[in-house]
Amino acid sequence: MSSKTTIKQSSRWSAFTGSTRTRVYSMRRKAATVAVTVLAVFMGYHVVFGHNGLTAFERKRQETRTLKHEMQDLQRENDRLRGHVDRLQTDASAIEHQAREELHYTRQGEVIYTLPADPVPPPAAK
Repeated sequence: MSSKTTIKQSSRWSAFTGSTRTRVYSMRRKAATVAVTVLAVFMGYHVVFGHNGLTAFERKRQETRTLKHEMQDLQRENDRLRGHVDRLQTDASAIEHQAREELHYTRQGEVIYTLPADPVPPPAAK
């Protein structure tokens, strides 16, 4: 073989390997891009909808707000009842009022009129 044919074959071979190498790198780059994209989409989905994601965080914040409101309502009720107990322990007129309300006590000469309860309508037949 002559040196010209060897150089020609060598240049063909290097052109072939160069284009093959370029295609391989291009395919690897595309595959890596697809893999990173899929991973990013999965991570984004997990951040928003995962076990401790944004939706769960928002639900927990709403639950916290609801529980704080409940706690404030119960605290107000507790304070009201504590005040009522204090009045019953110290104020004779409060004791008398409570006894008249709950036990239907009367003073001498008073008359209590009790009205009948409202009749309950029968349930509608189907």
